[in-house]
This record gives sequence, C-alpha cells and structure tokens, in this order.
Amino acid sequence: MPLFRANLCPLTFLDVPEPAYSCAVLGVYEMTRVELLRDLYVWSCERSAQEYLAIKRALAEPDPARLAWRDLIKKTIRDVVTQPGQDALSVIRLAVLANVPEAERGNVQALIVEELRRLHEGVLARYGLRPSEFTAWKTGQAAGSAG
Repeated sequence: MPLFRANLCPLTFLDVPEPAYSCAVLGVYEMTRVELLRDLYVWSCERSAQEYLAIKRALAEPDPARLAWRDLIKKTIRDVVTQPGQDALSVIRLAVLANVPEAERGNVQALIVEELRRLHEGVLARYGLRPSEFTAWKTGQAAGSAG
C-alpha cells in the first residue's frame, strides 16, 4: 500500500518460480553468495514493473460525472431498492430533479439507471444495502415484469 500511495510500482514475488527462489536462498545460506538472489530480485522487480504498467494502461479514466454525483447515485439506488413498491424511474427522476442542474439531469439519470442495472449481491455494501432488501426488490421487480 505505501508503494501505491506514493504512485510507485508495487513489488511482487508471486510469479517467481519456487525452484529459482530456493536455489537463490540456498546460495546465500550455504555459500554466502548473493548473486543469484540479487538477479532473481532484479528480475522480479522488472517483471512487476512491466505488469503494473500493462494494468495501468488498461484501466479506464474515471468518469468525471460519476465522481461528481457519486453520493447522489448511491443514495438514489439505495432509495430505489429500499422502496420496492415505488416505480424506480419515478424515484430516480425526483432525486435528479431535486439535486441536479438542468443541463446535467439526463446524464446523471442515465448513470443511475446504468448502476441500477448492474446492481448485484457483491456490491450491496457500497450502497448500504442488506441482502434481504436486495432480494425483496428483485422479487418485486420480477413480479412487476411478469404481470
């Protein structure tokens, strides 16, 4: 974590072959030779840097609107799920109308609908929801679409 906080590449030895590591450590303990361990450490550092850069390039830039309105998005999704008897789009429209400037309303509403569509059990804590609330909401949705 300190490396991430300093915007530095993390160092990992997860992919170091066990036989290479064992030989390098034995070289230090039995022969007091550090060359193999040093080379293994350098190789691991270079590999970690390459993997980190590849992952960093693959990450998308954060959406400024999603960041600016994240609290409203979370609250609105929570409101939709905890009020399963209410029409979800109506709850979303009212929240957006009350809190978002007119020029941004369409975009913010679309973000909330997108987040709601992607809602699953693994992200409930982000919205302060209990699994029972999510299940009740999903059950109400299924009943509403079947009718």
